[in-house]
Amino acid sequence: MKPLIRLFFRTLRLLLGPVMLLKERLTRPQGLQRQPAEQAGIDRECEGLALYQFKTCPFCIKVRHEIHRLSLPIPLLDAQHDAQHRAELLQATGASKVPCLRIRDANGQSQWLSESKAINAYLQGRFTN
Repeated sequence: MKPLIRLFFRTLRLLLGPVMLLKERLTRPQGLQRQPAEQAGIDRECEGLALYQFKTCPFCIKVRHEIHRLSLPIPLLDAQHDAQHRAELLQATGASKVPCLRIRDANGQSQWLSESKAINAYLQGRFTN
């Protein structure tokens, strides 16, 4: 019975994944327009950030929408298909739960923030005027 259930959910993911990605592309919000000097400062602030995510995770899509809306150059690291990124996430947080934002400070210390609402609140608080 267990293999049958796994097959069902795997098939469901295969069918819904492309639909979710198309919806993400079609509903992507307009990015913020900033002055070049201001955007350069934002780019420097984002150098210590990275989002560990799965491509078709609905919560990851929610965070990617916010990243795009705020015009943030945050690297998106695939923790689903890239074994190295998955291992980094597991080592740092003890779980492969996504989305997860790595926040590295100037001293090289990392803080990990999970939950899409918390990540979006952090990004809005840090990068909006």
